[in-house]
Amino acid sequence: MSHSLTLGRLQNMNEKQEQLVKAFKALLKEERFGSQAEIVNALQELGFENINQSKVSRMLSKFGAVRTRNAKMEMVYCLPVELGVPTSSSQLKNLVLDVGHNSALIVIHTSPGAAQLIARMLDSLGRAEGILGTIAGDDTIFITPTKETPIEELYQSVLELFEQYV
Repeated sequence: MSHSLTLGRLQNMNEKQEQLVKAFKALLKEERFGSQAEIVNALQELGFENINQSKVSRMLSKFGAVRTRNAKMEMVYCLPVELGVPTSSSQLKNLVLDVGHNSALIVIHTSPGAAQLIARMLDSLGRAEGILGTIAGDDTIFITPTKETPIEELYQSVLELFEQYV
């Protein structure tokens, strides 16, 4: 096999991968797929024969897709507003409804489906900001501070981050 033939196959594989990613993202923007099997079927209908549930699962994870409610209140897969880690300057801060704390944890209540995206942003801040870790459900986030960070200090930082002064 010649070198140029191998290079041609690699370029063809990259083009197919790019087409798959474009199709995958376009499907998720429709906000109508509630299961991985539905995404697999839709991609197969678009001509991607070698797609399976395992590949879709990896792609959902890779692109940070989450299940959230669409306008019809159906649970569907969708991509984050921005690909990658959201920032506090994004519209996500508008999804924070309430922030409270006790002596051990900070609890953030969000609009339905927003907790995981906001928790990703908080996790990206990490220990440097005093966050040991987060746990997110659909609309609730638990934040635990590092050992060195007083809960009240982290609470104030979180309030400032989302510009919610109580």
